Amino acid sequence: MNPHLLIVTVGLGFIVVFGGMSIIRREGLSTQFAYEALGITAVVELGALSTGTTVNPVLFLGLLYLLTMRVRLLVDLANLLSGRGRQRDAISVLQLALRLFPDRTARLIVLVNMGIVQLRRQSPESAQALLESALEEAQGGGMGIKHEAACRYNLGLALKRQGKEAAAVHQFNETIGVFPSSLYATAAERALEQRRQGKTRSAEGLDEKQTDS
Repeated sequence: MNPHLLIVTVGLGFIVVFGGMSIIRREGLSTQFAYEALGITAVVELGALSTGTTVNPVLFLGLLYLLTMRVRLLVDLANLLSGRGRQRDAISVLQLALRLFPDRTARLIVLVNMGIVQLRRQSPESAQALLESALEEAQGGGMGIKHEAACRYNLGLALKRQGKEAAAVHQFNETIGVFPSSLYATAAERALEQRRQGKTRSAEGLDEKQTDS
């Protein structure tokens, strides 16, 4: 295959594969993602044509992934830092991610994870504000069921830690309804079972549940 045509094929295939994955996750297709991938493909191809060089398709694919998935990669880094107890560093990484022009879905993922980090920093009020903001923005679409379940479970936990039992129960039930087979639903069921047993303040075994990108 012509090397220039191969680069175009790789770029279009990348959009189809990752765009399809977003649809499967019920996030919807991000037009920003598609435009970015097309733009990068066009710049690389025009550069190769003007200089008479060929581009390694594997390296090009890696470049496409790094540039279009930049925000999600930073979310994974922030989760790694948070899991090691470095909450301040995790927040800094997530704030950087918000400055890198994320698309709607990536922005929502960042907000959810910022809320989770705030929970780990023992700041349930800030966590509540971030998680409610994510749910409000998600009314326009872009949040997959996994991230919605993570958002609602952790919002329920933030509300519970503030003594807002009725609101917390509502979010735990919503978590189960959104994604019944998820680890978030399992944790929500545990929280509801504790409440039925009268353990409204102990929150035994209840912890924050991260969500990856």
